[in-house]
Amino acid sequence: MTDFRALHRPGSPFILANAWDVGSARMLRALGAQAIATSSAGYAFTRGLPDGGRVPRSEAIAHAKDLAHHLKCPVSADLEDGYGPEPSDAGDTVAEAARAGLAGCCIEDVAADGSAYGLEVSVARVAAAVAEARRASHDFVFTARADGVMTGAYDLEEAIARIRAFAAAGADVLYVPMPETIEGLARICASVDAPVNALAAGPWTQTTRAEFAEAGVARISLGSALARATHQTIRDAGQAMFGSGDFTNLGGIGSGEVDGYLEDGAK
Repeated sequence: MTDFRALHRPGSPFILANAWDVGSARMLRALGAQAIATSSAGYAFTRGLPDGGRVPRSEAIAHAKDLAHHLKCPVSADLEDGYGPEPSDAGDTVAEAARAGLAGCCIEDVAADGSAYGLEVSVARVAAAVAEARRASHDFVFTARADGVMTGAYDLEEAIARIRAFAAAGADVLYVPMPETIEGLARICASVDAPVNALAAGPWTQTTRAEFAEAGVARISLGSALARATHQTIRDAGQAMFGSGDFTNLGGIGSGEVDGYLEDGAK
C-alpha cells in the first residue's frame, strides 16, 4: 500500500480526495486518487444531518474504517474538533482512529459553533493527539487544523501563530482552510517546516494544482466540495423535473462505466 506520509511533499501536492461512501471512494480511487479521506459534512448528508458535530465519534470512525476495509490505499478521517473540548477528547479520538487502522486523521481547533478554543488549550489538544498518534502500532499521520480564519474566529496572523505552536507540539501536517489570498496561503506554507494542506473549495476551486504547488502546498483536500457538487446535481435535476417536467439533467454515465470504476477502485 502507498505510504501516506511519503505522499506529503511541499511544492508537489497530491490530492486527498474526500469521499462519503464506498462507491464514491472507489470511483475516486479508480480515477487516480492515491489516498482517500472522509468528509464529516459529506457523510452527515448521507445520514440526513447537517454539517457540524451531529455524527458521534464512534460512527464517524466506523465509517472511515468501512472505507479502509474496501480500499487498497490510505484512508484518513475528518474528525471535526475531536468530539469534545478537552485534550483528553482529542487524544481519545486519535487513539480510536489509530486502532481502527486508519492512516491518519485531522482535528480542528474550533467548536461546532465556529468559536475557537483558546491557544493554550488548543496546543494541549494537539499535544495529546500527537502522543496517541505516536503510540499507534503503525505510522499514523496527524493533521492539526487552524479553522478560525474560515469561521471568522481569528485572523491570518493568529492562524500562523497557532500552526507554529501546533508544529512545535509535534503535528505532522498543518492546515489553515480558506485564507483570503494565494499570498496568504504561501505565507502559511513558509511559516512552518511541516507539510501544509490546502482546501479546494469555494473560491479556491478556481486555483489549479500548479498554483497550489507554487505556494508550497503539500496536500490538497476537497472537504465537502465534491459532495456538495453532487447535491447540486440532485437539486438542479429535481428543480427541473418537478418544476417544468424537464428530465434532461438526468443524462449521466452508463452503468457499464460506473461498474468499471467500482471494480478498478477496489484494486
